[in-house]
Amino acid sequence: MSKDHIPATPAVRVLRENRVDFVPRPYKYEERGGTEVAARELGVDEHLTVKTLVMEDDGKSPFIVLMHGDREVSTKDLARILGVKTVQPCDPPSANRHTGYLVGGTSPFGTRKSLPVYVEETILSLPVIYINAGRKGLLVEMKPADLAKVLKLTPVSVAR
Repeated sequence: MSKDHIPATPAVRVLRENRVDFVPRPYKYEERGGTEVAARELGVDEHLTVKTLVMEDDGKSPFIVLMHGDREVSTKDLARILGVKTVQPCDPPSANRHTGYLVGGTSPFGTRKSLPVYVEETILSLPVIYINAGRKGLLVEMKPADLAKVLKLTPVSVAR
């Protein structure tokens, strides 16, 4: 599949506008399959797949966390770093409202609202990542350094 034949999602448009070198990686999506299914379908290490998590603090302020597919976010550590009492995942309707994407197809690129983006710092040292391109069943393969070309990132260490 060439770049010309992939869906022109807001994420794909942002990547093209910023001249990010990426390879579309469509796969057979399974509801609630997450990065485990994506990695299996693409034949890649789940650690290289990156989840885009829409979360909010105790004041209901939304933000994005980019995390390895095979790791979880320590919400306690993240709350401490952010200087808030608690953080939690947004419910799907709120995540959709904040990003413009359906849960399962959420990309950090081209979100409806400009949201703060926190990235697990070890993602930035990977040789390549696979991250959602704004549609269920569509990831893009790209260099992690290109995340910073498009997004204002804050590296954090909150994986568990």
